[in-house]
Amino acid sequence: MNDRYEAAGNLVEALLQRACEMPRKTALRFIAENVEQPISFRELDERARAMAAWMLRHGQQGDRAVLLLPSGPEYVTAFFASLYSGIIAVPAYPPESVRPQHLARLRSILDDAEPSLVLTDSTLIEALRPACVRENGESPLLLAVDQADPALAVEWQMPELADDDIAFLQYTSGSTSTPKGVQVSHGNLVANERLIRHGFGIGDDDVIVSWLPLFHDMGLIGGLLQGIYSGVPVVLMSPQYFLERPVRWLEAISRYRGTISGGPDFAYRLCHERIAEGKLAGLELSHWRVAFSGSEPIRQDSLDAFAERFAPCGFPPGAPHGRHVGP
Repeated sequence: MNDRYEAAGNLVEALLQRACEMPRKTALRFIAENVEQPISFRELDERARAMAAWMLRHGQQGDRAVLLLPSGPEYVTAFFASLYSGIIAVPAYPPESVRPQHLARLRSILDDAEPSLVLTDSTLIEALRPACVRENGESPLLLAVDQADPALAVEWQMPELADDDIAFLQYTSGSTSTPKGVQVSHGNLVANERLIRHGFGIGDDDVIVSWLPLFHDMGLIGGLLQGIYSGVPVVLMSPQYFLERPVRWLEAISRYRGTISGGPDFAYRLCHERIAEGKLAGLELSHWRVAFSGSEPIRQDSLDAFAERFAPCGFPPGAPHGRHVGP
């Protein structure tokens, strides 16, 4: 491992360092149906600078901004723009519909976090506007991130960020009770990334593959942000893209020679149960050295069944690790 990466005191410094030292290296690769979109460390840095400067025209350091975007490049840019501006990100996701049960989680987050901004895109902004009215009748300013001016990057200035400053608010799922927010400081975040890096033994040749939601701690911290922290590429797909056809996860690991990937127990069971025998011949999983499991109860039988089923594809027998990745 190259421990010079650990000199970064926060994720803003980490991305700036990567953009300086490896500007053309692919930081992220988004894949979808007939779509492959690579983004270099320099490109991500420039996008974050521009959006951060744009956000600061409408808010100030210490404000909160709720992210209501589908998984994709704009979500990543919006999250890093929040860090770059010193505005506290609140990762969330757009409600499936305007039905009361779908709006309940969003409105509880809005009432608790009291954001001044909501970051979304131009296709969603009008539909979300009435949903973002809080109980007291007030509403945050909705910004369509795809309308940010790239030329604003020159206005960006590095914010002063202390270890105990809040980087983002992580809300629980709300599946069993009202969503509860956890304050994650810049110091917390870097300490967590350092532990994951050492625990997984991440080196310069690793490739992370993830379909996990970017609003969830395992997908955000263990997937996306670990790649930026360690300077290794991350291949990202949306959760829906994986759920529609679970083999897409393994195809991405095979095609991009993924070395680190994982998910909840159900993901391993889905692959074991739903991937047809005829699909195995095209999979090459020998590079997958860390297959982590977490976020829900870990079942050894699920990991064992998965390892046995995909052993003919080169899946290493020692790869499964039952561990939680998160704050």
